[in-house]
Amino acid sequence: MKSFWLKIKDNLASYVIAIAIPLGVGLLAAYLTMENMNIYSKINTPPLSPPALLFPIVWTVLYILMGVSSAMVYNRREAEPIYARRGLGYYAMSLIANFAWSIIFFNVRAFGIAFLWLVLLLYLIIRTILCYFKVSKVAALLQIPYAVWVAFAGYLNLGIIILN
Repeated sequence: MKSFWLKIKDNLASYVIAIAIPLGVGLLAAYLTMENMNIYSKINTPPLSPPALLFPIVWTVLYILMGVSSAMVYNRREAEPIYARRGLGYYAMSLIANFAWSIIFFNVRAFGIAFLWLVLLLYLIIRTILCYFKVSKVAALLQIPYAVWVAFAGYLNLGIIILN
């Protein structure tokens, strides 16, 4: 019976840590770009552009889903160790790319490079999904909203390039 409670405790800790990591990355990116985020209201944006208020809400939900998904894979890593390791590696690279995109777009205002960076980010997310699928189908499915949102961000980014 004791091992059951230890397993629950260990799993809970992995979920808390896994959710804290992307939330921390997002908060750091927001902190480092907050003085330049007003650019969104000063540039021409394409049709379907959501209000600026929506972005932190969507990203918070996505970061939580990303964290839950990575914890699921981490906790099942022994079932498919190669795919778990690769998937978590792609996921880590996607977090770095996600962080860098904010700096490139908001602080550097290099919209063209930011768009190419989103293409790289989408590639990393797709690779993550494919690896996660071998470990946990649910974990892979939880990454799909992230991929869809980044594809939508690519549309917005490209529209900003064209309109500005």
